[in-house]
Amino acid sequence: MKFIISGRNMDITPGLRQAVEQKLGKLEKYFTPETEIIVTLSVEKERHKIEVTIPVKGNIIRSEQESGDMYVSIDLVEEIIERQLRKYKTKLIAKHQGGHDFRQEFIDEDNAAGYDPDEIRIVRTKRFGIKPMFPEDACIQMELLGHSFYVFSNAETDEVNVVYRRKNGTYGLIEPEFQ
Repeated sequence: MKFIISGRNMDITPGLRQAVEQKLGKLEKYFTPETEIIVTLSVEKERHKIEVTIPVKGNIIRSEQESGDMYVSIDLVEEIIERQLRKYKTKLIAKHQGGHDFRQEFIDEDNAAGYDPDEIRIVRTKRFGIKPMFPEDACIQMELLGHSFYVFSNAETDEVNVVYRRKNGTYGLIEPEFQ
């Protein structure tokens, strides 16, 4: 694996570099040697943040963790990435996709218990009528329902859109872009 480590608002000390390479180096068993791992470390108002991005065959495996200590953040991000890899493996096998960026041992690994707790399982399907409305009206409806997102038909474009509540209290709009 090839590490690309950079710092934002901080210098990367040899100790930090070694900690990142050692902890994230555990992921080496999953990837081919050519795989790049892009790591950005930053400090913002006493919060130590690490962002890890791993581009793999048209997808991105990414995690961002922060805590009061950079070494704790590094530990957290490694655990999250490993969990994401298990989910991604299930998806690869289910869709019979090639895992070109992954080691074959990882793809072939069997789950002895027969049940994977990280497997994505859809346990409920909901159907509801969608009436045309403007995004602002959809935000009001979302708030009335107490949800964090709302699916609706945009009265201006006749396309299915989603409005959602952002962390800072503002709203976002997701519009489809067909490729």
